[in-house]
Amino acid sequence: MPPNLTGYYCFVSQKNMEDYLQALNINMALRKIALLLKPDKEIDHQGNHMTVKTLSTFRNYVVEFEVGVEFEEDLSVVDGRKCQTIVTWEEEQLVCVQKGEVPNRGWKHWLEGENLYLITLEKASCHVTRTLKFPMKRVMCQGIEASCSQSRE
Repeated sequence: MPPNLTGYYCFVSQKNMEDYLQALNINMALRKIALLLKPDKEIDHQGNHMTVKTLSTFRNYVVEFEVGVEFEEDLSVVDGRKCQTIVTWEEEQLVCVQKGEVPNRGWKHWLEGENLYLITLEKASCHVTRTLKFPMKRVMCQGIEASCSQSRE
C-alpha cells in the first residue's frame, strides 16, 4: 500500500539545479533567481486525491489531481507551458508523466524515513534531486511554523 504523504516538508538540499535549468533553456536572470530559492512542499493526500503545493519566497505552484486520472496541467507559472499529466503509484513512489511539447518530462516523489525526495525526469542526461524533511519538532520553514502535529498518518 502506498504511503500517505500528507505533511509540510522543509527544503534541505538540491543537486544539479543549474544544469537542469540550462537544459530547459531558462534565461540566466531567471536561473540566478531559481538557484537562490529553497522551496518547501505541502502535500494533502486524501485517498486518491492529492494537492501538492510548492512554496517559495518568489512564486508558489499548486497542482491538484486524482491519482491515475490524466488531466491538463497548466505550468505557465513554472516554465510557460501546458501538458497532459498523469500521476500514478509505482510501488511506494508517486510518479508523474507529463506529455507535451517537451518530451520525457515528469517527476517522482518518495519517502525515506522523514525525508521526502523529488527527482525530476527530464531528458535522461539531466535531472534535479531535491531533498525535503518532515519536521519532527516546531521549526520555521519559509516563515511558516511547521510541527510534528502535521502528521502523515
